[in-house]
Amino acid sequence: MRAHPTSTAEAATSTTEAATQEEVAGRLRLAVNRLHRRLRQESLGGLSPAQASALGSVRRHGNPTLGELAAMEQVQPPTMTRIVAGLTEAGMVIRVADAHDRRSARVRITPAGEQTLERIRTRKNAFLVRRLDQLSEGEQRDATELVALLEHLLDEP
Repeated sequence: MRAHPTSTAEAATSTTEAATQEEVAGRLRLAVNRLHRRLRQESLGGLSPAQASALGSVRRHGNPTLGELAAMEQVQPPTMTRIVAGLTEAGMVIRVADAHDRRSARVRITPAGEQTLERIRTRKNAFLVRRLDQLSEGEQRDATELVALLEHLLDEP
């Protein structure tokens, strides 16, 4: 916790630092959002952004139900039903009956879905490698340090 400023000069400096941190936070948020959008555009592998995201969630979370997947992706269940139908038709996932509740279906990724996710990951990495190769050696070192800093920002307190 920061101590209260004791002089007018310290108060002005404190206000400037807060404004600067607010500016940095805004710029960081915009840059991360733009990078995320650019990576999505680079390599969806023929999938919609919603399908690619849902496919990744299925792989990360095992065999979720449609309801669980809808909650993870923050969409309504009917929307997820349509997304999964498209993924099923494309051979990326299969729907299997829940062993404990036959009325419920779970979604499982297929080998084709795994291959598609790997292809997407490879294309995203290749895009970033191309961009990093355009940097000077000093900028590449700065980028390495930035990655470590971003990873630190994402660590849970």
